[in-house]
Order: sequence, then C-alpha cells, then structure tokens
Amino acid sequence: MLVLVMAGECIFLLPFVFPRILRPTILEVFNLTNLELGTAFSIYGIIALFSYFFGGPLADRFSARNLMTIAMVLTATGGIVLQKIPEVTPIIILYGFWGLSTILLFWAAMLRYTRILGGSNHQGSAYGILDAGRGLFAAILASISIIILDRILPSGGETATLQDKRTALIMIIRCYSVIVLLCGLLVYLVIPQEDKSSTSLAGQPVKLNEILPVLKIPAVWLNALIVLCAYVGYKCTDDFSLYAYDVYGYGDVEAARVGNISFWMRALSALLAGYLADRFAGSKIIVWGFVLTIVFSFIVASGMLTGFGILPLFLNVTLLSLGIFGVRGVYFALFNEGDIPFKWTGRAIGIISVIGFTPDIFMGPLMGYFLDTYPGQTGHQYVFGILCLFSVIGLTATLLLRRGIYGARN
Repeated sequence: MLVLVMAGECIFLLPFVFPRILRPTILEVFNLTNLELGTAFSIYGIIALFSYFFGGPLADRFSARNLMTIAMVLTATGGIVLQKIPEVTPIIILYGFWGLSTILLFWAAMLRYTRILGGSNHQGSAYGILDAGRGLFAAILASISIIILDRILPSGGETATLQDKRTALIMIIRCYSVIVLLCGLLVYLVIPQEDKSSTSLAGQPVKLNEILPVLKIPAVWLNALIVLCAYVGYKCTDDFSLYAYDVYGYGDVEAARVGNISFWMRALSALLAGYLADRFAGSKIIVWGFVLTIVFSFIVASGMLTGFGILPLFLNVTLLSLGIFGVRGVYFALFNEGDIPFKWTGRAIGIISVIGFTPDIFMGPLMGYFLDTYPGQTGHQYVFGILCLFSVIGLTATLLLRRGIYGARN
C-alpha cells in the first residue's frame, strides 16, 4: 500500500504538483499566460478523456504492476523536455504525452488494485489511505520544493532575477524526474504480479458489449457527476498560491506556502474521510464535504475574505481544502455502496473517469480566461464562484444517490 501511495502521487508530480505549488514562478520563467498554461492542461484533459475509456478495460486485462511501471518510466522522460524551459507549443505537446502515460496505463490500474486491497469491508479506508498518503507525499515534496526555492532565491524571491528563478525550477524538475523513476522501480519490485492468464478477458480486445451493462447502472452516472464536481474543486486548488500572490501581494515563496496548505490538508482530509466512510457511509461523508466547499468557496467568491489579514486566509484555505479533499478521498469508495460488481471495476472506473475528469479539459482555460481578463481580486472571485456552483450540483447528485440506494433498500 505504501508503494501504491507513492506511485499514485509521483506519477502526477511533473504535470500537476509542480505547477500547483509554483504557479507564479512558472508563469514568469516559462513566459506563459494563465490561458496558455490552462490550454496545456486542456490538451492533457482531452487525451486523458480517451485514455480513461480504454484504460479501464486494460486494467481488467493486464497486471497492475506492469502497467504502472511502464507509465512511470514514460512520465519521467517528460522531465527531460521540461528542464529545457521550452516555449508554449512543446509544453502543450508534452502535456498531451503525459495524458497518455499517466492515465491510459496508470490510473485505472492503480484504482483497481486499491479495491483489491480494500476487500469487502474497508473500501473507504483503502481509498482514503490512498489519497491521504498521496497528499502527504505531495506535501513533503512540495515543502522540499519551497525550501529549494527559498535557498536559491534571495529575499524569498522578491529580489531574485529571472535566471535565479530559472535555476531553481530546473533543479526541482530534475529532482522530480529522478523520484518518479525510482518510484517506478519500487512498483516493479514490490507490487505483486497478478495472474490473469485464466481470466476470460486476458488477451482479448475491448468489446462494446462489455461496457453497456455498466452504463445501465444509475449509481455509475451519479458517481460520475460527483467526481466531476469534486474535481472542479481539485482544479481550483491550483489558484491558492496565485490568489495569495495577486490579492495579498505575497512573494514567490510566501505564495507557495499558502498553496502548500492544501497539500497537507489533503492528507488529513482523505484519511479522516476514509475512516468515517467505513463507519457511516461514503455518500454521507461526501455530503458534508460538499457543504464545507460551498460555504468557504462562497466566502472567497463574495469578496468577504479580503482585508482580514493572514489568519482568515489560512483558515479559509484550510477548511476549503478539508471539504475538497474529503470528497476526493472517498468518491471511488462508492462502488460497493452502489452495488457495482467487482468484475466491472476497471470499466466502471473508465466510464466514471471519462465524465468525472472532464474538468481537465475545461477548467484550465476557463480559469485562465477569468484570471487574465479580470486581473486582481475579481478574476479569483469568478474562479471560486464557479467552484461554489459546481459544489451545489455535486451535493445535489450525492443526495440523489443516497435516495436511490437507501430508498430502494428500505
């Protein structure tokens, strides 16, 4: 489980952890606008959309160990391109490549193996530990990145030259690339090889009639909508550091520290959500997670947070992260609650992910548009207003799911 946790976060270090914690510095060094970076995320999302669909059946057929190892090696090679500090077009192409390596080969294989480890009675804990561990690992690496940035950049980045910032980013990219490669080696050495030679699916092509039964399960569609709304929240955490930079006037290092709060809260939130989900119900925990997200995203969207100093900012980011990552930690733990057969796990993950992770396509450009068109506080208010709206939709979908499941059983 430890290796699975490490792999589950390492695979996304370069595409997402890197820009989330260091977004202001990256925009300056790579000479990118928010919209251009959002476009790269969007290309990733488009490629990932197809990868989710085909990656699910692949995970039902082939060993998780082999799929994940290949994925991590391929992803790490992208660091070679990124450390050259390329222009926008190569970055967009690189994100398309990462859409294949991180999703087609890795995502469904990781989640399917997590369901195996969770057994029939500990699905909430298994998925909660997975996301909590990933969050903790990301927080540690993000903190190390901030230390590197702080040591290299004079005066916390306020008097740093562009070359100083470039040097710091290259060092962080190289560290991340090596970590991904080493984690890929651990996956190959530690994760057991599954014997799928006796299954009827092994070696056979993906057939449409294998997907149709999964599409007929109402819980799959509601689960997909829940994931979509929760993932909008996850994408909006990219804005924490930039919000502190633009609205509060923080330097590169201090802004990165604000963004790093969400990484530490992710670990705590997911672990707590997983623990509670096994004792109550995953859907009930998700309800409360969306409620928290609605309240604290509305505070930012309304402008009420501005002018109250650093403590309210840190408190709001902390509680908003608790809601966002609490939902994220257990939204795949609804499979047993929704009576989705284990043999269809990979396909269900693929279908839910195709719908649920579409924010990878539209949230990057959407956030970039508002942040570039309405500089300063106004653009950020639009971003968190969008989060509030999607959280209301997610809460509604969760309540419908609970009504469908528990109403039918009663």
